Amino acid sequence: MYAHFLTSEFKKWLRDPIMRFMLMYPVIFGIIGRFILPWAAESAGFQLEHYADMIIVILTLMTPHVFGAITGFSILDDRDDSILSSIQVTPMGIHRFLSFRLIMVLTLSLLACVYVIWFSDIGDMPPGKIFSISFLASLGAPLSGLLINALAKNKIEGFAVMKGTGIILIFPILALFFIDRTELLFSPAPGFWPAKAISSVIRGEGTLYLDYQQYYFIGLFYAFALNALMYRLFMQKTQV
Repeated sequence: MYAHFLTSEFKKWLRDPIMRFMLMYPVIFGIIGRFILPWAAESAGFQLEHYADMIIVILTLMTPHVFGAITGFSILDDRDDSILSSIQVTPMGIHRFLSFRLIMVLTLSLLACVYVIWFSDIGDMPPGKIFSISFLASLGAPLSGLLINALAKNKIEGFAVMKGTGIILIFPILALFFIDRTELLFSPAPGFWPAKAISSVIRGEGTLYLDYQQYYFIGLFYAFALNALMYRLFMQKTQV
């Protein structure tokens, strides 16, 4: 049954030219990090290592945002076709159906983030840290998908929400310029925690306000809490 839903979901993504193009974004991000930025740095004569954490943060945080938009638009399609209402009378139920969709996009986002960080090969991050940080960052994918559906009623509104929420990605990047308690002003942004976790690994322990473990586990709790809250808001807004 789940294999059928997985196949059906991919077919729906590939039928839509916009979502099909968005699926290529992680590949493009990896190529940018691996080839284009080093070439630009060599041509301009600046040291790429000095901006390693910022580069990895930007490429990593954009990846789950893209996957969140894809699943957000997919769920909007289901709402337009009244699939969410119809699924309630099936043995699967609405909660299992949505959980499967969210877990699927989380998994795809995780794999994409691992690829982007690993393939970019900037900052010399250990494999274990690449995987753990990718998981933390990927929790933003279901969060973005749910947020789009909580605020939008159709794809046109969904695109507006996607662009609007994309501005939030600026705050974790700005936070990289601070290494004292001032950085906590940006902590409500979900991407703050994986961004700072990345920075603590690349810059080294003891250089930031908190250590890696604190950034990671506080961020993990915060991301799960936000996802739970957004899921509840989505169910209320859509009255499913």
